Amino acid sequence: MNDRPNFDTPLQLMRWIGWAQRKGAEEWVRERDLSQEQSFVLGYLLRQPGAIQRDIAEVTRTSAASVSSLLQGLERRGLVERRADAGNARTKRVYATPEGIALISGFEEAMYALDDSLLASLSDDERATLHALLRKITADLPEPIR
Repeated sequence: MNDRPNFDTPLQLMRWIGWAQRKGAEEWVRERDLSQEQSFVLGYLLRQPGAIQRDIAEVTRTSAASVSSLLQGLERRGLVERRADAGNARTKRVYATPEGIALISGFEEAMYALDDSLLASLSDDERATLHALLRKITADLPEPIR
């Protein structure tokens, strides 16, 4: 008996590819002793330095208490720091430290390499065709948000 799942539809096959991408990303993050959430927050702070905790809670779709706990863990490791806002000392702005930035640098390149690995069995023409078909499918879909 074959225990391999039977993927019959194109969307089931696309989910399988998405699963492989997610597993690759999880492995990259795990090698750095980070959780997915910690990695996401470091990436967010790289793009949005000085964000406030409420912004981080909103973008991660979690509670302020959860974000506070996550930030405390990152602070203990020296990966983020909170600084008082110049205009309001009660407001703390959060920044990724150089160590935090260094830890997550290379993620996008690793994901591009993973994409190449996943598409390795396709010729350049097949990749172009797949890209065009996926663009056609996604043309009228709303943009994904976290």
